[in-house]
Amino acid sequence: MVKPVILTLDDEPQVLNAVGRDLRAHFRSDYRIISSGDGREALEVLQQLKQRSTPVALFLVDQRMPDMSGVEFLTEAQKIYPDARKVLLTAYADTEAAIASINKIGLDYYLMKPWDPPEQNLYPVLDDLLDDWWASTPLPFDGIRVAGTLWSPTSHMVKDFLARNRIPYQWIDIDKDAEARTQVEGLFPSAGVQLPVVFFPDGSTLIQPTTTALADKAGLQTQALAPFYDLIIIGGGPAGLGAAVYGASEGLKTVMIEREATGGQAGTSSRIENYLGFPKGLSGSDLATRAVAQARRLGAEILTAREVSGVRIEDPYRYVTLNDGTELGCRALVIASGVTTQKLDVPGVAELTGAGIYYGAALTEAAFYRGEHLCVVGGANSAGQGTMFFSRTASKVSMLVRASSLSKSMSQYLIDQIAATENIEVLTRHTVAAVHGKDRLEGITVHNHDTDEAYRIDTPALFLFIGAVPHSECVAGVVERNSAGFILTGPDLMVNGQRPKGWKPQRDPFLLETSVPGIFAAGDVRQGATRRVAAAVGEGANVVSQVHQYLRTV
Repeated sequence: MVKPVILTLDDEPQVLNAVGRDLRAHFRSDYRIISSGDGREALEVLQQLKQRSTPVALFLVDQRMPDMSGVEFLTEAQKIYPDARKVLLTAYADTEAAIASINKIGLDYYLMKPWDPPEQNLYPVLDDLLDDWWASTPLPFDGIRVAGTLWSPTSHMVKDFLARNRIPYQWIDIDKDAEARTQVEGLFPSAGVQLPVVFFPDGSTLIQPTTTALADKAGLQTQALAPFYDLIIIGGGPAGLGAAVYGASEGLKTVMIEREATGGQAGTSSRIENYLGFPKGLSGSDLATRAVAQARRLGAEILTAREVSGVRIEDPYRYVTLNDGTELGCRALVIASGVTTQKLDVPGVAELTGAGIYYGAALTEAAFYRGEHLCVVGGANSAGQGTMFFSRTASKVSMLVRASSLSKSMSQYLIDQIAATENIEVLTRHTVAAVHGKDRLEGITVHNHDTDEAYRIDTPALFLFIGAVPHSECVAGVVERNSAGFILTGPDLMVNGQRPKGWKPQRDPFLLETSVPGIFAAGDVRQGATRRVAAAVGEGANVVSQVHQYLRTV
C-alpha cells in the first residue's frame, strides 16, 4: 500500500518549515509529508491525490491565514477526504474559533503555538489520531476469516469475542457464499458440518473454538509470565484497567485477568458522550483500546479469556486459581470483575440467544439487520446508547421500558437524543411476555401494563439491557457479599461500629477494602458503586493508593 499523506498548511514559511521538519522526524517512515503555504493550492493537491487514490490520513492546518482560514480550508478538505483527521494550529486569540469548529466541522484536536517540545505536545496527539484513522480505514483484507451462519449462536460467540477484543476478521455467511460453503463442507467429508470454522492467514483452522483457544491462536496473552505478583486484578473493565494503569505506573508488578474481553460492559457501548476530555464522544471499544495500550506500555500484563475460579488466603499472601488449574500468588488482590446483564426469564429466550436474541449491544450483529424493525429492552444508559446506534441503520427501533419514564435511570443527553430521533419509539410500562421462532427469532409478544393488553411485534432481533448481576462467584465464601452478590467494602462492613468478623488489623477497613485485608473491590461489582465509566476508572485509580497503604502495614 502507498504511504498515506499527512498534509500541513501554514502561510508563514518559517512555521511551515518547522512543522514539516518535526513531522518528518517522527512520521517519515510510515507517511508522506506534504506541505503547502496556500489553501487553494492545497485543495488542488488534494484533488490530484484523490484522483490517484492516494489516502490522506491527517490535516495539520494553521487557523489564521490571509486568504482562507484554517476552518474554511478544513470545511472544503473534508468534502474530498471525509475520514482524514483534522487538527488546527492556533494562537491564544484563535481558541474560540477552534472550539466552535469542534461542532461546525468535527475538528478532532487543536494545538496551541508553539508546540515545543514535539515529543510531549505534538507526537502523542497525532499518534492517537493516526491510530484512530488506521482503525477506521478499509484496507485489503488478509487476516482471520470466520465462516458460519447468521443464526448460529456459536458463530455469534466467535464474532463477538473477536470484535470485543478488537481483532480484525472477515465474516463469511455460508448461506450466501457458495464457494465458502464448499470450502467448509470439504473439512467434514464424513460428518455433519460444524460451525463456525475460523480460517487463519497461516492456513490453519479452528472448528467451534473455545474463547481460550481462539485467544491463543489470535495472539492474545492467556498465560502469566510469572507465578507471583505484587498486584493481581480480576476483571478488565474500566475499573480493572484503571487499576492496571496506576498499579503498573507506580512500580507494582501487575497482572490483570479478564474472562472475556477488556473494556467490560463499557467496551460494548457504541458511544460514550459524557466522558471527560472527549468532546465529540468516543466508543467503549476506543476507550478500552487506549487503556489497554497504556497499561501494557507501563508494564502491566493482561491475560484474556482466563477466568478466576477461586481465591484462597495464605497470609500474608493471596492466591487465585484459574479455570485451567493454574495458581497465581500476590501481595494484594483487586476484584474488578463487574456485572453482566440479567437473563430474561421468558420461555424460549435461552434457545434463541445468539440467533436473534442478544445480551448487550451486540454491535457485531447490528449490520446484518439493516432496514429491519429492532427491539431493545432496558431503560438505562447502555440501552439508550444501543438504541441510538441501531437507529442509524434500522427502519424502526422499539424501546421497551418497564418504568413509567426514562428519566429515572438515563442521562438527559440520551433522553433528548432519543426524543429527537424519528425512527425510535419508547414504550414505557412494557415488558416482553413471549418470544416466537424455531431456529431464529421471528417476533415477540409485549405486555402493556397500563392497559393490560398484549400484542405481537414482528422483529428479527431483540437486544437485552436489563438489570445487573455481579461477577463475584470466585470470592463467594471468602469475602462478605450482600444478598444480590455485590461485594461489601469499607464503611458497609462496619456494623454498630464493629469491624467485620475475623478482622485482625488494628484499623478499620479502607474505603475499597473487603472483609479480608489485602483484598479490594472496585467498580460495578462493589455494593454502592456509581455505574458510570468515569467513576469506575476513578475507583481503579483510588484502589491502588489503598493497596500501597495496605502493603506498608504487612
